[in-house]
Amino acid sequence: MTSPPSRLVGAHEIRLRLGLSRQRVQQLTHFSTFPKPIAELEQGKVWRSEDIEAWILAHRPKDRRAADKAG
Repeated sequence: MTSPPSRLVGAHEIRLRLGLSRQRVQQLTHFSTFPKPIAELEQGKVWRSEDIEAWILAHRPKDRRAADKAG
């Protein structure tokens, strides 16, 4: 049995999720703790959404709590 495909997100979705500027997201993606992208397409890098959510939970708990209240 195979698992369902992962949802992919780009820098724009990460920016919206965290409420940050494009430049700040670019900085975050260079941190050694930030998940590695699974692919680099013509329009930019993409990450698995579950990898990004796990990173948020570990490194930005304030943003995780805000998402829990909204969802």
